[in-house]
Amino acid sequence: MSELTVALLRYGFLALLWVFILGIVLSQGRDLAVDRRRRNRGRGAQAQAGANQAPQTPAPVQQQPARQLPQTLLVLQGPTGGRSYQLGSAPVLMGRSPECTVPLEDDYASGRHARLFPQGSRWFLEDLGSTNGTYIDEQRLTRAVPVEAGRPFRVGKSVLELRA
Repeated sequence: MSELTVALLRYGFLALLWVFILGIVLSQGRDLAVDRRRRNRGRGAQAQAGANQAPQTPAPVQQQPARQLPQTLLVLQGPTGGRSYQLGSAPVLMGRSPECTVPLEDDYASGRHARLFPQGSRWFLEDLGSTNGTYIDEQRLTRAVPVEAGRPFRVGKSVLELRA
């Protein structure tokens, strides 16, 4: 083979390698953009639904006793079963990562799997895009859902429960 042929093959291989790398980068960008559009479309639909509702007259406010927020998170089943965590007023991050507020030694839990956060007099549970999902009553979460004390929920293979 002549030197010209070898040089052309080298440059051709280099160009093919760059085309391959560019294809991967563009594919990742499309995946991230689709996820962003999906989230924004959901927010837009919620805002549209809120804008289409007729203005409502406020109902008379009845005084009810203030509900006490549950203060303990108990791991019922799983590798860290039996552990309990005191809750304050800050959000609680659950997952395999050691930076999580509630670290789970569960192979089925993601690094940052789910978030439990207080709002008003209730705790809400939200899946953070985990691989194996977060469940309440065998129902996979697709949005933040209120969680009552004594109602078990599953993060990976671990079952947890809020206690008053």
